[in-house]
Amino acid sequence: MTQTILYSYRRCPYAMRARMALAYAGIDVEIREISLREKPSSMLAISPKGTVPVLRQGTLVIDESYLIMRWALSQSDPDEWLKKELEASIDQWVARNDGPFKKLLDQYKYPDRFPETNLSDTLSKAIELQLNPLETQLKQTPYIFGEKISLADIAIFPFIRQFMMVDVAKFDQLDFVAVKRWLNEHLESALFLKIMTRYPTWEDSGLEKK
Repeated sequence: MTQTILYSYRRCPYAMRARMALAYAGIDVEIREISLREKPSSMLAISPKGTVPVLRQGTLVIDESYLIMRWALSQSDPDEWLKKELEASIDQWVARNDGPFKKLLDQYKYPDRFPETNLSDTLSKAIELQLNPLETQLKQTPYIFGEKISLADIAIFPFIRQFMMVDVAKFDQLDFVAVKRWLNEHLESALFLKIMTRYPTWEDSGLEKK
């Protein structure tokens, strides 16, 4: 069987969700934990943009995390994370997360990189864009699309985690009871704990460097 390799970085939310989908689908993967300061040449050779995650299986290379998730579920989706009738709606939630919300999250987390932005305004916009709709939905159902976890929950969860971790004390003060319940459930899940295993930093062998 062709070996499946995932170049990853443990704390990256994009890599987290890819690892969660691969683990859920039961795909045997070699995790290669990279150094962001010294990215392995074997990864850059197949994905010159140099961001994680990158999946390689033989000649197949996927270097977008959501596409890795979709690929994993195309191999095995035992609990129907991606129901056909929900596909367009899931894509909409993920697009909002990966696009405008991630931009605001970066501004909130790295204010020094965005001196032109107002931190308070950024926080308010992020809450209005993503946290409020998420809270509204999760007050009605345990997960974004009802009683069962979907691809949307897993694709978005690592970014809400990152948002929370920017300022945990401030997040605790926010009135998002449903979001906090949902977030804590994912943080304590066996799946998340499994994919947060620590790996030594991958170093290319001499053969791979050539």
